Amino acid sequence: MAIKLEVNGRNIDAEKGETILSALNRHGLHVPTICSMKDLSPSGACRMCVVEVEGRENLVPSCSFPIEAPMKIMTHSPRVLRARKTNVELLLSNHPDDCLYCERNGSCELQSLSEDLNIRERRIPGKRTIHKIDKSSPAIIRDPSKCILCGRCVRICEEIMSTSTLDFAHRGKELKISTTLGKALNYSNCTSCGQCLIACPTGALIEHVQFPELEAHIHAPGKLVVVQYSPAVVVSVAEQLGYKPGTELSGIINAVLRRYGFDMVFESSFGADLMIMEQARLYQKHQEDGKDFPLITSSCPAWIHYAEQYYPELLPFLSPLKSPQQMLGVLIREWLPKLVKQEDKEIISVVISSCTAAKTEARRVEMTRGGIPVIDLVLTTRELARMIKLSGLDLERLEPELPDAPFYSKGSAGKLSAVAGGEVEATLRTIYAQMTGTDISPSKLHRFRIHKSYREMVVKAGSNEIRMGMVSGLSNAVSLIEDLKSGKKKLDILEVMACPDGCINGGGQPIQADENLIRTRAKAVYDMDNGSKIHTAHGNEEINKIYREYLEEAGGKLSRELLYTTYSKREVLL
Repeated sequence: MAIKLEVNGRNIDAEKGETILSALNRHGLHVPTICSMKDLSPSGACRMCVVEVEGRENLVPSCSFPIEAPMKIMTHSPRVLRARKTNVELLLSNHPDDCLYCERNGSCELQSLSEDLNIRERRIPGKRTIHKIDKSSPAIIRDPSKCILCGRCVRICEEIMSTSTLDFAHRGKELKISTTLGKALNYSNCTSCGQCLIACPTGALIEHVQFPELEAHIHAPGKLVVVQYSPAVVVSVAEQLGYKPGTELSGIINAVLRRYGFDMVFESSFGADLMIMEQARLYQKHQEDGKDFPLITSSCPAWIHYAEQYYPELLPFLSPLKSPQQMLGVLIREWLPKLVKQEDKEIISVVISSCTAAKTEARRVEMTRGGIPVIDLVLTTRELARMIKLSGLDLERLEPELPDAPFYSKGSAGKLSAVAGGEVEATLRTIYAQMTGTDISPSKLHRFRIHKSYREMVVKAGSNEIRMGMVSGLSNAVSLIEDLKSGKKKLDILEVMACPDGCINGGGQPIQADENLIRTRAKAVYDMDNGSKIHTAHGNEEINKIYREYLEEAGGKLSRELLYTTYSKREVLL
């Protein structure tokens, strides 16, 4: 039943029981908030969204106040603005004055609120508390001095990622956000997904920035500096460079990276094509062995970390493949120097990814060769944007360039790995071809692309039926896994992505991305696939060439040595 509201002299309709904030947002009326998060229950902690309701003595938090009857509301009255300004000033009273050096300078919500409320001086002095910065994690740095106790990291970690690494500790003026027993992040159950980093409104949680470390290598003699970038990067970095969101910039990225000093530039989607070929072979073996649980993908490092901690009983059903960036990283180490006749040079291998968990993955002992990491540095999309700005290059004057051979794919199958569901869709295309001898039309799989956290589809391949599924967001994965274990659902192959919507919403992506922006990124990836002439990994001639000249066959001895790994139960302090 519609209820009439008068907001700032304008009449709008609201539904009984919905919150004031929800009604205002639906009608395009903006009210600032820090603690509120879409699709999560309101907490009313920050008090930034307070509004004035006629007949009520106190201001009310619009995010948690349900509408039961007609009301007159003022969202920006002098009283409301004074309250919001005081709230921000209290937050600033003991906040560090290092905006110039902060990683979140320019994308900090506290900074934006201060500007919107015209706060130009520190009116309320506060006592500074000395906090130790936690740099123990290869992926995430935690600076408690910049925490404003909004609780967003706690909620995203618990309710969306089902990890609960962070939580409130102590009470009163001693209240803070902490890990279990106050231990460093590397002792915790953190999967390095980076969703807390995306949710954090300030610089309390940032990625472990590595791009300055490039300076020691990029122009050094005797070194071959090689970079690969993931498909999720090329459809999102545009947002930070002044282009229209969703603009595909792979050609410009190739040109920029070469001018920055990289000797060779590759696409991680080549590694994804390789993974698809190996995964299709694993699927056949999985079916031949008659396993009653789906083959589960292993390309997401955060999901792997989570499965090792909470679902060790599922590890036998987990694909034993490395991630695409690690696969390509191994080939860069083992095969590239001989191929380009640069055996005398030291390889410096760099990955640019949307995934903060890839930073932790690169330090896993299972990903080393002879005890040496295959990947030396992992940079995020945000770090790439900063590198490009630092280079001083005029992007409008650059001509797009192609990646280097031999790790270059003209096809689109590997690029689909950027979106949730894309990996299993691309794998299905190759499985279908192996079963029937013909390629499936990509249009027959388009209904698998619906924007939902869980999708499933049955595809008939000759006399066989393939039940494929995809789930993103670890809390959704937990629910699905329990259904699979109980027999409520049956699948043959399952893709799991830790981050909601997959890599396009990874922890290393541009911050403050709303649902529409995520969909724009997904559309850009699907547009690449729709516009491609080669839609399968097995249709990539460079992939076929590498099997002919080096790996010999999918699932063969050399493939197993270089591209496969093992996963084992992980004991952590919870």
